[in-house]
Amino acid sequence: MKIFTAEQIRSWDQFTISHEPVSSIQLMERAAMAAAHWISEHCKNHKKLAIFCGNGNNGGDGLAVARILYLKGFDIDVFISDSKRKFSEEAAVNLKRLRDLSGISVRKFAHNEPYHFDDKTIIVDALFGTGLSRPLEENYSMLVEQLNAKKNIKISIDIPSGLSADEMSDHNAVILKADYTLTFQCWKRTFLHPETGRYTGKVEVLDIDLSQVYADTTGTGYSVIDDQLIESIFIPRQEFSHKGTYGKAAIIGGSYGKVGAAVLAAKSALRSGAGLTFALAPECGYEILQTSCPEAMFIKGGEQFMLNFDVDSDFTCGIGPGLGTHPETEKGFLRFLKNYSQPLILDADALNIISKDPENLKLIPKKSIMTPHPKEFERLFGNTDNSFKRLALAREKAKELDIYIVLKDHHTQVITPQGNVFYNITGNAGLAKGGSGDILTGILTSLLAQKYSEEQTCILGVWLHGRAADIASEKHSKESMLPTDVIDAFGAVFEELNRKAEKNL
Repeated sequence: MKIFTAEQIRSWDQFTISHEPVSSIQLMERAAMAAAHWISEHCKNHKKLAIFCGNGNNGGDGLAVARILYLKGFDIDVFISDSKRKFSEEAAVNLKRLRDLSGISVRKFAHNEPYHFDDKTIIVDALFGTGLSRPLEENYSMLVEQLNAKKNIKISIDIPSGLSADEMSDHNAVILKADYTLTFQCWKRTFLHPETGRYTGKVEVLDIDLSQVYADTTGTGYSVIDDQLIESIFIPRQEFSHKGTYGKAAIIGGSYGKVGAAVLAAKSALRSGAGLTFALAPECGYEILQTSCPEAMFIKGGEQFMLNFDVDSDFTCGIGPGLGTHPETEKGFLRFLKNYSQPLILDADALNIISKDPENLKLIPKKSIMTPHPKEFERLFGNTDNSFKRLALAREKAKELDIYIVLKDHHTQVITPQGNVFYNITGNAGLAKGGSGDILTGILTSLLAQKYSEEQTCILGVWLHGRAADIASEKHSKESMLPTDVIDAFGAVFEELNRKAEKNL
């Protein structure tokens, strides 16, 4: 799913209006019907709503939602601005339609008026939409602060009021903190970054049938990894295949006290489909690896830490889990990089070794995949003020070094050498545990060994990692789930993918 800017979304609306054809007020009605349907289906135990509407088209959406829900039997109070600013044409039409109904209250809101809602009242925010390009004016900011202080469930229409669609908000900006955001047609970038996404609550993307032609022909460097993209990438296992068909994955890592990381990565590579999996690790990890991963072949790379990084030319290598940064390990790894030219998966201590000298970045083979978390990224490329600037820097470095960067976060971002960004929306806070990154390294190494392209490997890999975590959390909870539980859920994810692939035949 492409992510469009606020300006592109406005153009998308206009393109739909002129080419379908459909009028602007009819398009607003579509949006209101979609939002009202979601609310009526998901809020059956809450029959009273207080809907706050601005003067623009977002307010028009809210007024139309109020009318539709009132006719569905909800108890509705509508609050509109006492500002002298005119309503937009579409909002004015919906205000008249609402006032033509008897039994619905339409009142002016004031920032200094105390609102007393019972616990069952849902607050609906339709004050400002994606067109807002400035901080909230004082009367609106005071109202939003008052609403934020209430414990009632809050639903924002399209975007929480005060939030920009495309960029980082001012650190002192007043923004409505929603429990749910019912957005139209596509994600907004700010929903996907930690500093701004915390205002959206759970995001529901509602389809309002905007022009598919516009979506297909309009360029953007940002996308969300959705089911349609995954189904286009995934290749079911062929009946007449053998272990050589699916490549040789080599997990290179482990050191005294950190062999568990290599175990997790090796198990992950095995469970995600590699034909042959090798563990290149120090002797101290031999019994642990052979006992916990008997399907993986062991190659000795040292005694207590890694010294020897020699691998066969047809291996696909994932390097870093539990590797450590012993001086001799560092020497051996950098020597390996100088003489190796195939794409690698680089994680954890492999990145920490590289980060010790900026010149080391030049040793990374082209098309390699690195998987830094924010602190590892900072050590590699420098500090940034926020996640938006971090992503911008990652785009620069991916182009400069001709590599793929998997920037781990709540919504992990895949950055390609062309500067394209794919946000992943699977996964949950249960992955905030040591070992989760090692699992991802194993998945990526396995998929690349199976001859998925580097871009496909990154996209499918982060999605698979997150989807398995979602299944694991349902069974064990986010608090109790372990990285091994995530690995155990791979099978269920592949079953889902294969069922969908069979339906598409």
